[in-house]
Amino acid sequence: MALHFSRVDTSDLEIWIASSDDYSFVISNESRSGSGLHGEPGFVASYRPDFLNTPAAQVAGSPFSTFAEAEQACNAFLGHLIIEG
Repeated sequence: MALHFSRVDTSDLEIWIASSDDYSFVISNESRSGSGLHGEPGFVASYRPDFLNTPAAQVAGSPFSTFAEAEQACNAFLGHLIIEG
């Protein structure tokens, strides 16, 4: 089962959100300066189990150079979560 990200318009921020099988995933585009989120430049992917009241955790490998790499990592991690689940 693949995640399908949808872009959320939050003015100057670039954020994509998807959820599947009780997990939520977010990809944000971060930079060192300028508007939006600040941090290591690139696409930061994070996940959170919807059934637990816990903060989000970064997907290993973040930040990614491209959105496609971040999306692929989220889908691979979801597969791992479902198998381990």
